[in-house]
Amino acid sequence: MSELFYKMQQIITNDDSITYYNKQYQETYHSKSGAVEESIKKFVEPAMIKEKSKKGSIKILDICFGLGYNSAAVIDEVLKYNKDCSIEIVGLENDISIIEKIQEVNPKFLSYNFIKSLNQNNLSIKVDNVSVKLLIGDARELITTLKEDFDIIFLDPFSPKKCPELWTDLFFKDIKKLTLRGTILTTYSCAKLVRNNLKTVGFTVKDGPCVGRRAPSTIAFID
Repeated sequence: MSELFYKMQQIITNDDSITYYNKQYQETYHSKSGAVEESIKKFVEPAMIKEKSKKGSIKILDICFGLGYNSAAVIDEVLKYNKDCSIEIVGLENDISIIEKIQEVNPKFLSYNFIKSLNQNNLSIKVDNVSVKLLIGDARELITTLKEDFDIIFLDPFSPKKCPELWTDLFFKDIKKLTLRGTILTTYSCAKLVRNNLKTVGFTVKDGPCVGRRAPSTIAFID
């Protein structure tokens, strides 16, 4: 079979939602316990969406956008609490081929048809009060070009063992520059190195939900 097949092999996770296996990193893009479940339980629900939606506008940084599940989940959640809330999402992704796979999946997010408007020829979309802009390239370089202060940050690279460059204190320092008091960062990893690096640059860290495994995810925030 072709190299491309192995690079992006489709995997059905335990909640019947689809993810992909990436040969380069030898990992799936989501937990096999449930791709949609992971986005909702580990990334979106811990981010205090109900409270943040009350102010009428939310800016979200989605690091390692992938199939856009985290962004779709947060759009659904914000609009559930405030249908008039302005939602601005900036997604960072280094592999355009995973963006193209968006057309092949149909996760149970109300907003996923919106996400499906994204492709290599259309990296920015806006409908009514919701906008998503994708930046393609190395996240370490892209993040230095951003000037916004984000309310919510999703940190979703491959694991620290497979993609250590996106879990360093240097990268977290650049993330910290895009935060303000009350910013919440959520990630699936609870690795000691990850948490120590977050603390080093000024985040307060606590346990997130345990979903599909014994270990918790991580919630980090700026006091």
